[in-house]
Amino acid sequence: MKNLVFVIALLIFVWLSSCSSAVDAGKINIENWKSDRYGCKGLRMQDLEEFRILKNQFLGINNQALIKTFGRPDRVELVDKSQSFFFYFIEPSSDCEGTVQKKPPLRILFRMNALSKVSEVTITDQNP
Repeated sequence: MKNLVFVIALLIFVWLSSCSSAVDAGKINIENWKSDRYGCKGLRMQDLEEFRILKNQFLGINNQALIKTFGRPDRVELVDKSQSFFFYFIEPSSDCEGTVQKKPPLRILFRMNALSKVSEVTITDQNP
């Protein structure tokens, strides 16, 4: 009986700790962010300076909290078994209809470590 109580308590703890919620994104308009897939509408650009201020706040959060906050990433790139990148385009990407690119678009890269936690946040126009 004692072991059963311990197992149930452990399962409840694991279940509660595995739940992720959205993180505080400050003054970033999350609804605009989520509706601007691939940066096609230019809405994400409006919050770029606020994002620059807050970007280090996102270090250490897990991938589910990141998705709940910013929505599904525009692209995910698996580098190897131990890390991946989530891309959110700030400027229109090649996936936007009618977009002719003269230079690579500005994007935010979230580097995810082997534990699916953000280990680096970069604003760049370069590929990782």
